[in-house]
Parts: sequence; C-alpha cells; structure tokens
Amino acid sequence: MLISLAIRNVVLIEALDLEFGAGLSVLTGETGAGKSILLDSLGLALGARADSGLVRAGEAQASVVATFEPPAGDTRAAALLADNGIEMEPGEPLLIRRTLKADGGSRAFVNDQPCSAALLRDLGGMLVEIHGQHDDRGLLNPRGHRALLDAYGRCDAAAVASAHFAWRAATATLADARATVENAARDRDYLAHAVEELSKFAPEPGEEEQLAAERATMQKGARLTDDLAAVSDCLTGSNGGLAQLRQAARRLDRIAGEDAALAAVLEALDRAVVEAGEAEDRLAEAAEALSFDPARLDAIETRLFDLRGLARKHQVAPDDLAALRDEMAAKLAAIEGGEGHIAALEKDVAAKADAYRIAAQALSAERQVAAGRLDAAVAGELAPLKLDAARFRTVVAPLDEGQWSAQGMDRVEFEISTNPGAPFAPLVKIASGGELSRFILALKVALAEQGGADTLIFDEIDRGVGGAVADAIGERLSRLAQSNQILVVTHSPQVAARGAGHLLIAKSSDGTVTRTGVQALDDAERREEIARMLSGAEITAEARAQAERLLERG
Repeated sequence: MLISLAIRNVVLIEALDLEFGAGLSVLTGETGAGKSILLDSLGLALGARADSGLVRAGEAQASVVATFEPPAGDTRAAALLADNGIEMEPGEPLLIRRTLKADGGSRAFVNDQPCSAALLRDLGGMLVEIHGQHDDRGLLNPRGHRALLDAYGRCDAAAVASAHFAWRAATATLADARATVENAARDRDYLAHAVEELSKFAPEPGEEEQLAAERATMQKGARLTDDLAAVSDCLTGSNGGLAQLRQAARRLDRIAGEDAALAAVLEALDRAVVEAGEAEDRLAEAAEALSFDPARLDAIETRLFDLRGLARKHQVAPDDLAALRDEMAAKLAAIEGGEGHIAALEKDVAAKADAYRIAAQALSAERQVAAGRLDAAVAGELAPLKLDAARFRTVVAPLDEGQWSAQGMDRVEFEISTNPGAPFAPLVKIASGGELSRFILALKVALAEQGGADTLIFDEIDRGVGGAVADAIGERLSRLAQSNQILVVTHSPQVAARGAGHLLIAKSSDGTVTRTGVQALDDAERREEIARMLSGAEITAEARAQAERLLERG
C-alpha cells in the first residue's frame, strides 16, 4: 500500500509530505483547492506523461517521491523489477522517485536506481488503481477481465495451461519431423549417391594419417636404396672391406707364430672382422626395412588422393567421412520410415488438441457460471448507487482457434448499458466520470479481494449525487477498505464521515504567492470540515450536530 507521498514544487505545492494508513482515507476541500494536483503528482510518480506545466512557476524542477509497502503475497512487482535489473529487498519499502525539469526533461528512479517511465507505468499499474473520468487502467482494461473473472469464480485454468503446453509441444515436434523429412526428401537422389559412394570407398577414422605415414616411409626407402647398395658393395663385395680384413687376418695368422706383437695385431683384426660382420647384418636389416613395393606405393598414393578428394567434396575432414556416411544413411532411413513416424506424431497432436479442447470447454462452462454470479452481484450494487437504470453483463465469447492460448478459448469483457434500451458497450464508453467511478466501485465491491492493486484511488466518485446515494457510496467504500487501501477525493459529507483518516486540502495566498497545503485532521477538525461540507461557509450548530451523527455512524 501507499505509505507516504513527498511533493516538491508541483504547480501550487511548494513542499508537502503526506503519510497514509490502511483502510479508507478521504481527501476533502473546496473546489479549486488543488485536490487534482495531488493526483497529478501521484500520477507523475507512477509513470504518467511528464508535463512541464506541472513545475511550479519560477522553479527549475519538480519532484515526487512515493513510498510503498510491498504487496503482501504478490510477487509481480518484485519479478518485474528483477527482469529490469532492479533489486528489491524482501520486506523493505519500495521507493519511487520522479523528477521533472521546467524544460520538460524527466528522470525516474526505483529504489534509487534509474529506470524508464514505461517501467514506472507497468509497476504503477500493479500498485495503484486510479479511477476517475480519464482512467484507462485497472478494471477498464479488457485484457485483465478474464483473470478477474477466473479469480472471482475460482475457475481452475491450470489444467488448460498444462494441456495447451502439451499440445503446442507436440505440434512443434511434428513440425520439426515434417521439416526434417521434407528436407531429406528433396535431397533423396544426392543422399543415395553419396551413401553408395562412401560405403563403397569405406573410409575409416585415422586412415589418412596411417596412409600418409606409410607413404613417407616408402618414399624414404626409394631415395636410400642406391646408397645402401653402394655401401653394401664397399663392405661385402669381392674386393670389399670385410673380404680384405678376412684375407689379412688369415695371412697374419700363418706368420704370427709365437710373436706377441703380431698376436696382438691378429686379435685386433679378428675384432674388426667381427664388427664388420655385425655391420653387414645391420645393413641388411636396414635395407630390408626400407625396401618397398612400387605397386603398393602407387596404391597408397591413389587411396590417399581419393580420400582427400572425398573430404573436399563433402567439406569435412577425412576422419569425419565415416560419420558423414552414417548420418546420410540415417537421413535416407528417415525418408523411408518418415511417413509412419509422422502419422504417429499427427495422432499424438490430435489427441493433445482434443485434451486441450475438453479442458478449455470445461473452463468456459465455469466462466459462464461465474459470469452469471458476477452479473447478479454487480446488479445488486447498482440501484443503491443511483445506477438502477443501468445494466451490467460479463461477456464470455469464443475466440477464433488461432487466438486460443494457455488461458483458454474465451474472450472475457465487462460491458454496460447505462439507459433502458441502450446497447451494451465496454466500460470505457461511459461518458460521465461520476457514473464510471460508481460502476467501478460496484464492480470492485462485487469482486472483493479478487485481483487488482492493493491501493485504489477514486476521484470524485460522488459527483452529482447526495443523500442516500452518497451514503451508499460511503458504505461500499468502507466495506472495500477492509481488504484494500482506499483513497477517495470527495465532496460528500456522507463519504467523508466513513474515512479512517481525513486530509483537508486548502489553498492560501499572502497576496503575492499562492500555495496549496494539506492538513491531517483530528476528530474535532473532522467534525468542523464535515459540518462545512453540510452547510457551506457559515457553519451552524445544526450542521455540527449532523456532522457528529455522521461520524458516529461512520
């Protein structure tokens, strides 16, 4: 609810700090005292158009700060602020500030964090409903009528929402399946050719690296073959080093005898022969390892060339060709089995659509019953409010299938006829501001605690009425104030006497400067103000007595 309102330099208000309590608060004062300035100030804080004409003459800027107690159990405001990056501490007051410069520029803040005027309007609609001649929010907005009716009739829309979600999910799955099959069908010939080509070639992951390594080894062998043959001839040929060593060793063996020096030379030659023999063996092994089959090399190079060519053709890495073949084969299989799969999905969609229709039709029936009850409840409120010639009805009409949603298949709108024989029309078509406010009051009383903002403001709801009608308005406002914070601008003493709090708006002038001020009245001051409202400028004892009676009854 609204806790306080601080206004600076708005039209005739220089500085004003107001506090508000729960229940019904009334604002009274003579015509022209500036009651509309208060509403304009609050409207500015709630995102209304920034009109530089609101800035007090001679001042650079105006400002309004509205402080709210967060709605109990209502997380919409917190969710809206969170979506816009504004933190709201649980249980802490919500501070809304709007500044307006004389040149027309304005700035908005929520909890001292800058925001847009559009966010203020959305937030304000959750916190306050201002009902008057030019109101275009709250009950006047048909977009909220369906939710209000559901809350009033305790209609369970959860089953419809769940069925709608399931239906839409099944529809999306079917659409995806159809698109997949259609796309694949367009490429059937290409897929068949590609799968056949890849299957025949049979690429394997890692094959490119293996072939490249084998080819490199063979190419290296081709380059070294002649050199290895020459080395082998130098070592093992008829005149090679190993033969010469062996011949020298045999000859030295015959002549060495017992000569120790020659024996040492012979041992060295024997070692050399052994080492040369080992070198001959190792050389043979190396030549064997580097040997290659030219036909095999040609086959490897052909396979590698074809493998890389296929990869370029399909724009994938060579190692991904096998996976591509499997993917294409799956698409071909989907084409062949797609009709059966789609038929099953179509059957599922139809079943879920039927489930949605059944749930939505049941909800529609609940709404029709709730609409009848609401119409009767509102009708019972109209006569005491001097609207006995008017009629109210709740229209529950079917929507086109393309407009069905998680909220059902109905359009819900509140309509009225203000005169006998006059056609029904939306609430916003009522010309009279006072009539409109009383209709809103009747609706609010009928709907009681079902939805809407916690704070309701009625601007001159008693315009053009008095006596019993004004008393009926006061009684209903008092009843509504049991579950909502109500602020009402009134000229009616019967309404004013019902208030739990009373603010007097007055205009004063020192001959140079005119100011609007607001005073919270105590019991004695309330009696005097209500007496003034009863008798005019000259307050009589009879008026005071009547005021006392009204206060006692209120």
